Amino acid sequence: MPYARKAIQQCQRIGKHNNWSLITTDGINLLNVKQCNNSTGNADAFPVIMSAITAAVDEYGDLLRMAIASPGNDFRLGACEAPPAIVSTYLGDDLTSFLEGWIAGKSGGYTPNTKGLDLGASCLASLDIPSEDRNRTSPFPYGGHRFEFRAVGSSQNVSMVNTALNTMTAAKFKEFADAIESGKGSPREVAAKALKHHWKVIFNGNNYDESNQEELTKRGVWRIDSGVEAMCRIADPKNIQLFSSMGVLSTEECAARRDVMLDHYVGSVEIEVKAMISMINHHVIPSVKKAGVGPSVKSLSEAASTLKDAMAIIHAEGDLKKKANMARMLRLEDMIEFRNLCDEAEAVCPAEYWTLATYEDLLFLDQTSK
Repeated sequence: MPYARKAIQQCQRIGKHNNWSLITTDGINLLNVKQCNNSTGNADAFPVIMSAITAAVDEYGDLLRMAIASPGNDFRLGACEAPPAIVSTYLGDDLTSFLEGWIAGKSGGYTPNTKGLDLGASCLASLDIPSEDRNRTSPFPYGGHRFEFRAVGSSQNVSMVNTALNTMTAAKFKEFADAIESGKGSPREVAAKALKHHWKVIFNGNNYDESNQEELTKRGVWRIDSGVEAMCRIADPKNIQLFSSMGVLSTEECAARRDVMLDHYVGSVEIEVKAMISMINHHVIPSVKKAGVGPSVKSLSEAASTLKDAMAIIHAEGDLKKKANMARMLRLEDMIEFRNLCDEAEAVCPAEYWTLATYEDLLFLDQTSK
C-alpha cells in the first residue's frame, strides 16, 4: 500500500513547466547566445542580458513565488519533480564560470559546450546538444535558449507567472539603461556590478538537499514556505512600486489580486473539507461498521465533526488573510491526520465492504475494470 499511496499522491499533485525566453520583433532570441552575438555584433550583449535577469530573480523572487502559490503547491513544492519553495536560478557550470570571468574583466564571448547524441539509428544523424542538462531540482534553470520555470501548479493559469517574469525583467532592463544613460558606467560596468551584487541567487547544486536549502536560506535567497504568505507578496510596497511604475498594475489591482487568491485558497480548502466529511460519513464509517475492523467509529465521527466545526470558525473570521492561514493549517494538520485514520480503515477492511475506490483500483483501473 505505501508505494500505491505515494504514486497516487504524485498524480494528484502534478504540475507543469513554463518555458520563457525573450524574442525581438525581428525574431532574434536574446537568450540564444549565438543569435544574440550575431545580431548585436557585441559579445557583451548576452552577459548583460543574463545579468539583468539574474538581478531580477534575486530582487523579485518573492513575486515568482507568489505567481505559483496555489493550494496544490503547498503540498507539491519540494517533491514530485517540483523544486522547493526557495527561488534560485541554475545557469550551469559553463555559463557560471564564464560570468565569473566576465565580471573579473575577461574578454571574449560565451560559447556553450556541446556533446553528441547518437540516436541509435543509422538513418538518423547524431545531434549536438548542450553538454549540461538543465537542473531538474531548480525552480528557474537556464536550459539553453530559454529559462524554465518548473514550479507552476497543474491547474494554474500561467498569465500571472509571465506577467511577473516580464515586468521584473523589463524593470531591470530599464534600471540598467537609466544607469548607463546617466553616465554611471558602461553597459558592461553597470551589468557586472549588478551581477556581482545579486550573485547569491545563482545555485547549480541539488535543491532537494536539506543542507543546500539551509545554505540558500542563509544566503538570503527568497524562501516563502507558506502559499498564503506568498500570495500576499503581490501587495507588498516594493512590488506595488514595481507594477505601478511599469504601468502594469495599480495599487488597487495588486490588492484585488491578493484578495482573490486568498479567497480562492479558502474556497478550495472548503471544497476539500466538505468532500472529506462526506466520504467519512457516507463511506468510511459504514464500511468500518459493517466489517467490524479498523479505527473506532467514534474517532471517525469526531474527525468529521472537527472538520465541520473548523470550517464554521473559518467562516466567522472577518480577516481574509487570517481565514486563509486557518484553512492552510486545517488541511496541513487535521486533514492529514484524518486522512491517515481513513487509510488505516482501508488497509484492514475487506474489499467487499469498502465502497470507495482503493489505491489499487486507481492505479490499475485499466486492469480491474470490467
